[in-house]
Formats: sequence, structure tokens, C-alpha cells
Amino acid sequence: MGEDDIRNGGAPGADAAADGELTSDQLNEMRLIRRGKLKKLQEMGRNPYLNEHWDVGAYSEDIRERFDEMDGTDVSVAGRIMAFRHMGKASFVDIRDYRGKIQIYARRDAITPEEYDIFLTYDIGDIIGVEGSVFRTRHGEVSVKAARIVLLTKSLQILPNKWQGLKDTEMRYRRRYVDLIMNPDVKETFIKRAKIIKEIRRYLEEDEGFLEVDTPILTLIAGGANARPFTTHHNALDIDMKLRISNELYLKRLTVGGLDRVYEMGKMFRNEGMDRNHNPEYTSMELYQAYGRMEDVMRITENIVSKAAETVLGSMTITYQGNVFDLTPPWDRLSMQDAVKKWVGVDFDTIGTDGEAREVAKKYGLEDWETLTRGLVIAELFEAYCEQYLTGPIFITGHPVDISPLAKRDPADPRNTRRFEAYINTWEVANGFSELNDPIDQYRRFKEQQEMLEAGDEEAHPMDEDFVNALEVGLPPTGGLGVGVDRVITLITDSPSIRDIILFPTMKPVED
Repeated sequence: MGEDDIRNGGAPGADAAADGELTSDQLNEMRLIRRGKLKKLQEMGRNPYLNEHWDVGAYSEDIRERFDEMDGTDVSVAGRIMAFRHMGKASFVDIRDYRGKIQIYARRDAITPEEYDIFLTYDIGDIIGVEGSVFRTRHGEVSVKAARIVLLTKSLQILPNKWQGLKDTEMRYRRRYVDLIMNPDVKETFIKRAKIIKEIRRYLEEDEGFLEVDTPILTLIAGGANARPFTTHHNALDIDMKLRISNELYLKRLTVGGLDRVYEMGKMFRNEGMDRNHNPEYTSMELYQAYGRMEDVMRITENIVSKAAETVLGSMTITYQGNVFDLTPPWDRLSMQDAVKKWVGVDFDTIGTDGEAREVAKKYGLEDWETLTRGLVIAELFEAYCEQYLTGPIFITGHPVDISPLAKRDPADPRNTRRFEAYINTWEVANGFSELNDPIDQYRRFKEQQEMLEAGDEEAHPMDEDFVNALEVGLPPTGGLGVGVDRVITLITDSPSIRDIILFPTMKPVED
């Protein structure tokens, strides 16, 4: 198949891909044809990679929505060729730009025979600039009648089958640039993601008066959460460092320093498993409000999620995979201990010792039950038997001290903390405390966690003596909150997996 065969067939080479799956030999031949076309253009002094600028004066969506006022006016557009239909002395191409798709009508006598013949050698995937006038075809389609067409970028690869699109899930994640081209819904999802993040920032700064700050990603101590960190090495200092698993302890230091309302939205890293709800690198938002408490940040949690949904959907009611969730505040509340009582049938008001709790753990088959404390048994029973019922939105409160090393104790029951987790669709989407500001208690808890770490628990919280020192300087009563931004976006955009809302999710390398 040569260039003339393609031209006389009335469609660029990539249209062959629309008729079915191509063999590797066919694909290689078509790629060679494209390279041959590029070489011929370059020999003619038309190297498309030398174009530095094209003045985009209108986008497809603008032209369609404002057709009545733009009809007959001259416009300059640009986009990627997605379809090509040759009809003798005239041709139609569909180009896709940032805001959608529009049809280009090209006539041989309007752009000169020479330019028209060159235009016919363009392929699906090529990026072109078009100058022309807005009109409506006899079939009623808003289009641009071309007076000038310029090849801005030559595509040397073959886009996927235009009827089947790019449907291989793993390939979509690996080649997101093609996914965005072939699947307009994917682009819309990431536009919604940007709007959600923008709304979170707007709400925190304009409605609540928070200040956005930056804290280190590379740290000596990966603190602020119970998780396994990634470790790297700093060559100049010859020391091992860790990627942060949370920015909590740095933000609290700033609160000690007098920045009363601070937040940071950014990447966190946890060296753990991957599934539809977890990616090793993910986006989180944490904030700290001096002179606030758990209830204050619970209110902020409700508003962050509900306002984000309203911004992109126009409603605080969302549908996720067929299930409807009303995010309108206030949300339901239930203590962890009451959840265990409700769904497991064990009343820990009647169980006061670790020994009694271990008997319960043994009965329910918890791993390493003989080493568990009362608080750990409650937490593990909750995780194993209760989370599945938390369709929400709902706040779970009253977490045991054993799993909450940074939260203030509950005066009503010092075995528990002033902590909450927010759940929607059985997923934890937020975690917050009345922050522990007692340096002596904090040191004691860090020491217990350090002992667990040294005993082999890679997720235990390490000792951070500088943070204890900061607490000794004095942390005011503070409410703290962490929101899993990626999970919130997954829910609001009705995306099946967290990978669908992360542009480039972590992937296992392709084996040769």
C-alpha cells in the first residue's frame, strides 16, 4: 500500500484501523507509510514540527453554542483529526480540540488544488490548524468552511480502532495520553477533578480563612500516620530518608508557631498494596485549626465533600455505581464501640480487661489474638465486621487510644480518643481529631509505638522527639483533619477505581 493508494481510497491510512483489528505487520506498514509522508513533507519544506504557534481564536464548544452570532464569521481553530471523509472535490474532517469536536469542510477550489492534494495525505491523529468561516451544512451540522489548512504536528502512531476506542483498562492507564484522545468522558473526569480541588481550596480559604502552606516531602521520620513508608537515600548527606506518609506533624509545628489555620493539599506516599481504592502515591488534604476541636473539623468535612459535589454536579446528591448518597449535612454519627455492638453483637461496656477482650478475639478468629489489647480488639472487630455496613455518609467516633497515637483522650472514657473517621460507600474518606497537645502523654504514646516498630510492626508510628519538643513549647487546643481527596473525587465522578481519577497511576512494569 502506497501513498497514492491511500489518497485515491479517499481516507488516510488510519481509517483502515476502523474496520477491525490490524495485525502487527499491517501496523508496522502503516507506520512506515506515515514516516514516508513526513519525509516527503520535509523535503517540500513543510516540516510540521517547526510550527511554533497557531492563534486559536475559537473552540468547538464556543462555535456550537454561539452559532447564531458567529454564523458567517471568520475563525481560527486547531485540533486533532479524528475522522476523514473524502467526497471528490470536497472533504470533511472531524477535529477534536480541548472543548469538544467540530467538523471541517474543505473544498479543492477553496484552498487551492495543490494544498488540497497535500491535505488528502493527512492521517487520523494529525494535528491541524484551520482558518475559515462558520456555517451550517445542509444536514444541520455546525462546521467551519476551510480557507486555509496547516499541518501543525504529524502523528506517526496509529490511534486505536475508532469504533471500539481504547478499552483495555491497563493500556488506558499506561497510555493516558491516548485514553484522553479516544475517550472524551475521561477528559471530562479530569476536568471535574480540577474543579473539585479548586472548590476545596476556595472553601477553605474564602469561607473558613485557612492559609495554604508547603511542608517537606522528603523526611527523616515518616510520621503523622500508621503506615509503611518508602525509603530513599540522600547521597550528599549519606543518610536514608523517607517519603512522607502524612504532613500532620509539620502542620502542627506551624500551629505551634502561631499559624492558627493552615492546610496543605499534596501527594502522600505509602508503601503498601494497590487495589481499586489504593494507589501508593495519592492526593490528600490536611488542615489544623487552632482553638478548634473535633466537632469543628467534622463540620468542615461535611462542607468540603458536599460543596465539592454541588460544584461539579449541581447537587449534593451523588450516584456511585448505581447507589445514591445524599451528602447534605449533617451526617449520621456512631461510635466505634456501638458499631461493634450493633453488627458484631459484642458489648465492650461489659468487657474491661485485655484478657476478656482476647477471649472475644479468639472466638472471632482474629490473628495474633493472644497479643491484642482491648482497644485493638475493638478496632479489628470493627474493621472486619462493621465497615461493610457503613454506606453513609456517616462519622465513626470514639477510636481506642491504641490506634490513635496523635488524638486527645476522651475525658468521658480515657481508653478512647476524640477522633472520627468519615465513611461513604463503606470507604473511609476523612480522618480527624481533637489533637493531642499533652507532650508527656504524646511521648509516652510514641514510646509505645516505637516498641511496636522495633518488634516488627512496620506501620507503627516512630518516635519524633522534635515534635514532642514542639508540644512542650505549646500547641493550643486544635482540631485536625485529613481528607482522602482521591477517594472523594472517585465517588463524585462515579469512577469505578481510584486509577480512573489519577492521570498516571502506579503500574507494574511491562515484562518483555
